[in-house]
Amino acid sequence: MSERLSSPDTLLDQVDLHTFRSVMGSLPTGVSVVTSLTADGEPRGLTCSAVCSVSASPPLLLVCVKQPSATLEAIHQSSVFAVNFLSAGMTETARTFASPVPERFEGVPWSAGKRTSAPLLDNTVAFAECILTSSHLAGDHQVLIGRLVHGDVSTTHTPLAYWRAQFSEVHAHPAA
Repeated sequence: MSERLSSPDTLLDQVDLHTFRSVMGSLPTGVSVVTSLTADGEPRGLTCSAVCSVSASPPLLLVCVKQPSATLEAIHQSSVFAVNFLSAGMTETARTFASPVPERFEGVPWSAGKRTSAPLLDNTVAFAECILTSSHLAGDHQVLIGRLVHGDVSTTHTPLAYWRAQFSEVHAHPAA
């Protein structure tokens, strides 16, 4: 039988930001741009690596967005968003949407989603158009749950990944 050395309360605040980022950065993630439209129809978007599936029935996914954010505000206004899964050649797009520049869409080709009108970036690996079903506060982020209402994939692009503060390409290896 193992003996507990500390109570949960004494363990709080034991990990500094550098350790947290180093540990979490050891998990390679896909890179996405989450997009939406303001009430005035202006596009908003941000780079996001915190994306995952939640349920297949109904089809739900989640994204985590740091507060405050103009994109988060647009999602709450419109109740829709798109997740654009970036392809290997889109490192500069990822950097642009992660930056504080106000005109992130300048020079970035996109079209309105068929079901939600949320911006869909060109040349992505895949996209998911979602209706916002719930939002949950978690620390300095909001966890957004979206119901997938339309999506598509490209069979000609490979995904962009992020691992230990570096962008990289993902290459498929044939099964042995």
